[in-house]
Amino acid sequence: MDGVEAWEFGRTVRRWRDRVAPEAVGVPVGRRRRASGLRREELATLAGISADYLTRLEQGRATAPSAQVVESLARALRLADHERDLLYRLAGHAAPGPDVVPSRVTPSVQRLLDRLSHTPVVVYDASWTLVLANAPYNALMGDTSTWRGLDRNAVWRNVTGLPTRVVHTPREQADHEARLVADLRLTTSRYPADRALRRLIAELAAGSPRFAELWDAEAPPPLADPSRRKTVDHPAVGPITLDCDTLLVALDDLRISVYTAEPGTEDADRLELAAVLGTQSLGI
Repeated sequence: MDGVEAWEFGRTVRRWRDRVAPEAVGVPVGRRRRASGLRREELATLAGISADYLTRLEQGRATAPSAQVVESLARALRLADHERDLLYRLAGHAAPGPDVVPSRVTPSVQRLLDRLSHTPVVVYDASWTLVLANAPYNALMGDTSTWRGLDRNAVWRNVTGLPTRVVHTPREQADHEARLVADLRLTTSRYPADRALRRLIAELAAGSPRFAELWDAEAPPPLADPSRRKTVDHPAVGPITLDCDTLLVALDDLRISVYTAEPGTEDADRLELAAVLGTQSLGI
């Protein structure tokens, strides 16, 4: 961005931040609140960026926001499609087209997520890159807000054995990795012109022998039923066995995983306690 665009990007973000009603995006409103819109710290939290970085963006001192940051801000600000496209242009990016893996959470999908605000929910795009995780999910699984780059990709986290609270046997883990890679292979066939997707595949292959092995396998395994049980070993409340249902948003090519427990069970009680303890420790 040149100086004019950088200044206009920041001014636009600030103007749109001022118009967002906190209660409309799930931000509690106290009695002494003076600001009618979102505070800078609140928008930063919703977008998964630091308040300092958002300050520098709004003041025109940070001039090269990534497409991921622009998308996160657009989602947090609940922008209409034409406003989102404008924000991309002001940041010096072309708005994503149909040949690019979408990470857009449309207003209708966002309304669905709002209704699940007390249920652990995580959203991935078709490359299995994290789009958003709500507060109950972070409380259950651990804070995702500090994840950057490849760490936001579920394929990478699994094939490299990054820490997770989900308990798998070696066989279950191997099958899970194979299913993720098989699904990623299907994604590449749908978006052959997506350069960022090609870079992701190259980075995964260079950084993980396990990924390279699965990617080159002649007969990828069939995708399993997306509804399955998972056991989460929570550090404060112990193991919690949950139903994990992955919903596919066909038009937007998103994967929404929802974690629930049968009411009245010990797992439901542990899930509720984990949500309370987790949100307290994360300062949510």
